[in-house]
Amino acid sequence: SYAVGYGMGFMIYMFIFVYGSQIMQSVLDEKTSRIVEVIVSSVRPFQLMMGKVLGVGAVGFTQLLIWIVLIGGLSTVGLGILSGGNDVMMEAATQQMPAEAMTQQQEMAANIQGMIASVPVVKILLCFLFFFLGAYFLYGALYAAVGSAVDSLQDAQQFMFPIIIPIIVSIMSMFFVLEDPNGGLAVTLSMIPFTSPIIMMARIPFGVPDWQLALSMVLLIGGFVGTIYVAGRIYRIGILMYGVKVNWKVMKKWFTMKV
Repeated sequence: SYAVGYGMGFMIYMFIFVYGSQIMQSVLDEKTSRIVEVIVSSVRPFQLMMGKVLGVGAVGFTQLLIWIVLIGGLSTVGLGILSGGNDVMMEAATQQMPAEAMTQQQEMAANIQGMIASVPVVKILLCFLFFFLGAYFLYGALYAAVGSAVDSLQDAQQFMFPIIIPIIVSIMSMFFVLEDPNGGLAVTLSMIPFTSPIIMMARIPFGVPDWQLALSMVLLIGGFVGTIYVAGRIYRIGILMYGVKVNWKVMKKWFTMKV
């Protein structure tokens, strides 16, 4: 459970960083090359932003599925080869093994199989898919908004820090969460939309009450709907602004501006 929880949380953490940066870079490239001026003559800025987020997300999700299939296939083949060799070795070893030692080995194998069977694989995979997509849309929209507001990656640094703080807090807190999956810290962070994708995936293999899981999902949906709305209002103005010294005050003005 510890390994599964940490692995799932870390995958979401890496995905946010890698593909969020790709979204920001893609938006920034279109803005600096002035291609976006032609594109927005045909589509609304919000549609362009969502298309960018969905496009990069589709590429990333496809790559993730390929990795899962490859790892699963290689693991299956490897386990088959190892189990075949182990059967021969076990047969030779059991002929020389005392009855008591053989009984202990059988009990150990049964315990391992029981531990594997106790892991809710289907539930973990479905929850991973939900929190994976929820985290991507939530942070992807924010990365797109930052990319639309600045003229270079250097200008984006001041806006990136507040975005990545919840991600860093999540990955650092995950060690404490894995030690006490139902503690106050774990429950609180798994309800906050900016930290719940990583923290909740770390908790699920240990067992999470259904009401906590449902509440976390509802709050995450509300979170990414809210961030998409905020990002869309900034994007519609920022994507056509050049040479402007952008700060938080300017972005707030863009958010409230009527077009």
